[in-house]
Parts: sequence; structure tokens; C-alpha cells
Amino acid sequence: MTIQASLETIAKHRCSAILRTPLRDAAAPAMQAAVEGGFRIVEFTLTTPNALEHIAAFAADDRLLVGAGTVLSTDEAAAATEAGARFLVSPVTDPEIIGWCKARDVLAIPGAYTPTEMLSAHRAGAEVVKLFPSPGNAADDGPSYLRACLGPLPFLKLFPTSGVTEANVQVFLAAGAFGVGFVNNLFEAADLAAGDFTAVRERAARMVGLVGASNS
Repeated sequence: MTIQASLETIAKHRCSAILRTPLRDAAAPAMQAAVEGGFRIVEFTLTTPNALEHIAAFAADDRLLVGAGTVLSTDEAAAATEAGARFLVSPVTDPEIIGWCKARDVLAIPGAYTPTEMLSAHRAGAEVVKLFPSPGNAADDGPSYLRACLGPLPFLKLFPTSGVTEANVQVFLAAGAFGVGFVNNLFEAADLAAGDFTAVRERAARMVGLVGASNS
């Protein structure tokens, strides 16, 4: 899958399920529950036990666009793409990783917080920029900040993750987000610890439904 194909998939679905957990046995069933709930873009952070194995397993499902998160070096980028990741997400902007991805037609999604960081990521070659972390605690703080950044920089494709919830996802999308990522609000730690993957699947279905309603 090319960068362009990944962009088209994100533009179509506009939401990803992002799993970060220390629970080795919960990772695969939790993500499977998210897929059963309707997610078609999934991301395993490399801090999750056996992340590369999970990436490889889910990449075998041709319905899914699978990525790796918390990629902090080109060595990690190489391992993730070899496992089957087609997009690589970082919490920071590293021009070396962006360049590595561009040379291999893999979508890089670096993290940025300020407009200066966002523009630097874009100029380094990033097609999509992750808004990280989400500012503020009020439901509209993050969307308002995103909208303000896009005012003078409307060409950016911003993808907020941390801080996106069922309560504010439609506000984020209406503010101009290219897509959104659900992290702990989808994969609640208590549910994963209890093995309650039905709760994850039901929550995923609601989230995907909210995004779909925004797209219509």
C-alpha cells in the first residue's frame, strides 16, 4: 500500500483504534473487538508487548490499514514496516523518520503541538500531522485549538488522538480534523484488565457510528 492509498483510506474512514497496553494477553482480543465494532484503521504502539507480532497478524486482514505507534527511530520503523505496518506514528517530529518513510512510500504521521512544530513536520515531508497531546480538558478545548491552528495553515492534515472521546469526536471533525484516533477512551484499562472485550466492541461501534454520522 502506497502513501496515497493510506491517505485515501484515512480520508474514507477518518478514525483509528490505537492500542497501548502493558497487558500481554489483552492486546489481540481488545483490538479484535475494535475491529468487530467497525474500525478499519488500527494501530499498535511499540510499547505494547508483542506489538510487531500483533501488527503482522492484523495486517493479514485485507480489510484493515495497520500501523505502528510510538516509533522513535529508523530501526523501529524498519521493524514495524517489515511486520506489515503501512503507517508509522510518532509522538514527536523526527525529520529522519519522515525521510525514511517517504523514501519507502510509507505514511509518516509525526506528532506536533504548536503551529511551528506542525509546519516543520509538513515541510519535512509529513502528509499527516498528529496533534499531540490534546490541549485542555473541556470538551471543546481541543477542537477550538485545532480550528485555530488550521486558520492560517489550512493545508495541514491534522489528526488528533489523545483527548478524543465520544463526547467531542464530532466537534473535532467539524473543526477540520483530517481524522481522529481513539486511545484510552476506547481501550479502557479496567475493561482490558477484566477481559471485558464486549464493552470494547460496543464502545467501538458507538465511536465508528459517530464518525460515520459526521461523514454523511
